[in-house]
Amino acid sequence: MELLVHGVAGAGPGELLGDPRTVRVTGDSTAAVFRRTDDADAETHPERYAGRPVPEAYCWSRLTSGNGARALWLLLLPFMVVNLAHWARPAGIGAPRAVRTYGVLVRVLALSLTVLLIAAACEVALDLVAWQSTGAPFGLGFPPPGSWWGQPGRRLAVCALVPAALTGLLWFLSSRTWSAYESQPPPAHAGGPDPAGPGPARDGTPALGRPGFWYGRRLVARLRAAHTAAGLLTVAAAVAAPTARHDRRAAAPALEALGWTVQALLATGAAVVLWVVCRRGRTEARPDHRLDRAAITLLPGAALALLAAVLLYACWSRPGWTSAGRLPGDFTFGVLMLGQGGCVLALAAVASYLHRRAPDHDPAVLYGLGGPAVAMLGCALGGVMSGGVAQRVADSLDAPAAPGPPVLLSWQAAVLPPLLLVLALLAAWFAVRGARERRRVAGAVAAEYPGETPDPARSRRIAGVRAAAALTDSAPWFVGAVSGITLLLGAGALAGAWIGGQVPGEAARGAGPVLESAARAAQDAGSWLIGFGFLLFVTWGRRAYRDPAARRTIGILWDVGTFWPRAAHPFAPPCYAERAVPDLTWRMAGWTGRTGGRLVISGHSQGSVLAAAAVWQLPAHVRRRVALLTYGSPLGRLYGRWFPAYFGPGPLTALHREVDCWRNLWRATDPIGGPVLPGTDQAVDRGPLPDPVAYGRSARHPLPAPILGHGDYQADPAFAAEREALLARLAAAARAGVPLPRLSAKPAAPAAPAARADRADPAARAARAGPAAPADPPGTAG
Repeated sequence: MELLVHGVAGAGPGELLGDPRTVRVTGDSTAAVFRRTDDADAETHPERYAGRPVPEAYCWSRLTSGNGARALWLLLLPFMVVNLAHWARPAGIGAPRAVRTYGVLVRVLALSLTVLLIAAACEVALDLVAWQSTGAPFGLGFPPPGSWWGQPGRRLAVCALVPAALTGLLWFLSSRTWSAYESQPPPAHAGGPDPAGPGPARDGTPALGRPGFWYGRRLVARLRAAHTAAGLLTVAAAVAAPTARHDRRAAAPALEALGWTVQALLATGAAVVLWVVCRRGRTEARPDHRLDRAAITLLPGAALALLAAVLLYACWSRPGWTSAGRLPGDFTFGVLMLGQGGCVLALAAVASYLHRRAPDHDPAVLYGLGGPAVAMLGCALGGVMSGGVAQRVADSLDAPAAPGPPVLLSWQAAVLPPLLLVLALLAAWFAVRGARERRRVAGAVAAEYPGETPDPARSRRIAGVRAAAALTDSAPWFVGAVSGITLLLGAGALAGAWIGGQVPGEAARGAGPVLESAARAAQDAGSWLIGFGFLLFVTWGRRAYRDPAARRTIGILWDVGTFWPRAAHPFAPPCYAERAVPDLTWRMAGWTGRTGGRLVISGHSQGSVLAAAAVWQLPAHVRRRVALLTYGSPLGRLYGRWFPAYFGPGPLTALHREVDCWRNLWRATDPIGGPVLPGTDQAVDRGPLPDPVAYGRSARHPLPAPILGHGDYQADPAFAAEREALLARLAAAARAGVPLPRLSAKPAAPAAPAARADRADPAARAARAGPAAPADPPGTAG
């Protein structure tokens, strides 16, 4: 059997199988396996398929981009980014405590992002609306101060329902998406021994091969309960702090004692939440169906009860209480920002230690600091979104007499223009570097096509595509530079807000007209930019909700970002691989066990990552009956560098040894795909394939051959040749009944002219590939 898996752009079963008449073999409307209608009963008529495989297509694009409501997941982008930081750790060896410390730090950072989001909602609902509304021309319809609802505590209690409802919505979405996408149990087969941490098991089993890797029910449930409780406690603290402060100033002994009791309970609840988050990480040695009922039920329930008690406490009558100034948002946001910076620095120290203990061939980006850099980006996105919503609401309320949002948010806005200027300079530097690379490569392009007349314009186009594709390898340094500059500017903003205590324009007063004008310009431009950024997120989400093309683009973003399980943040968009990988594993294990046949799984782009992850989940005796064909694959180029603990050379080399055979095709013009095991003697990679397949016009190619880049690998003659070789090898092994020797490390010969002629002769190509070869699917670009 030949099992085809498309990339992130998706493809219908008719496109993958080259036949509009298809039938669903197994699955549902979200993800399913299809066959051609003529092949639906292939197992009952084996005589029809002598010498050719039965093609199947696994279509999974609706896991991410099928529903318009999923476009709103764009607002959860900071949660998704910080969740990626958990998986981007170096492959440290023999350091289980450091690995656990790394996971704890990422989970604490994820918790701080939840608190930051709810604190931003409290800033808008409680501070700007409920607290600063008195005496400001907001037109919000609040009763005058002398009425029953005019007391600040009661206004705070009413408006606190908004961030509390937001917390409940996040809990509901996390619970619902888990049931819809991630609750698929893996096949029941014996796993390795209980590992010491999320690295290789004691028996050498890679992490992705553990039975419980794609089933993190217990941890997600614990984190969901803890983050929900943290959100509710944040709302309760935002209401209790100004109320207790008033009671202390008013010298009301009974209410003052009640306020101290409430604050003590809030501190205790925060400590319990932090303990639950830090106490336990992922359990991957087996599918963990157990649930910590006490944590997932009592923790959010107790937080909700405490919130209700705080709201009742705030509603108690306090005649003469009036609101003035701001709520203590500067202190809250400052502590969160300081804590996030400290966690990122600690994470960098742990990651650097793990990188020093990694194998010599560890390809980790930024010398092992890729995870901390990604975590810093997640915190920065959270700060931009929280500050953006506060700035936009404050501007829309248009109340000159009101103090406005916290001073720290104004400082954050002021450092945004310098950050964008640095980003523009970095982008210009990479553009200049790409232009130089283009000129260098252009002179050698024509020599790669013997017998062709050099065409400078054609060479420049090909060289330009190659130079643009090579920029992918420079992305880690861009991310590292952005993260480092963001950390420094964030520290400057925090120092300016805490030391000066004024917005940048006022703090620069008296420092000279030029500096004062620059500070005010930076503050005003940053305020506009930070609000515009938030509106851009919302607008893009609304457009994607209505426009299928835009929704498909966002779906591609989630396909890359949500491959990994929710190990750090339970409110991140759901992991589609926890549905897709068990689907593929069940199908391959079930079909080979039922028929005793052999199978080649063919994956393009992100489909190759799913294919490799599914093969890792197979029992060892089944893996020896499976061959891998990957093309345009990011396994080595992206996943191996950003996630070396899981897709580094060690795990990929082990996977190559355990499957029957593996071939990978790649092009120099592909910005995503690349070699899987570069610089080794493993017979895996074939490339770079010539792209375009013809340099100029000829009788065989009367029209210019397109530069294919990342798509349409099936159009290359090398694809048909490698596919035919894999199928022939599996057929020979099936006839012999024993495993064949490993493929030679000698790479396959370049495509002969006759093979290139197949590009212009579909009939010849079909004869070489066999009746089951799929047609060129236009929608398989990953």
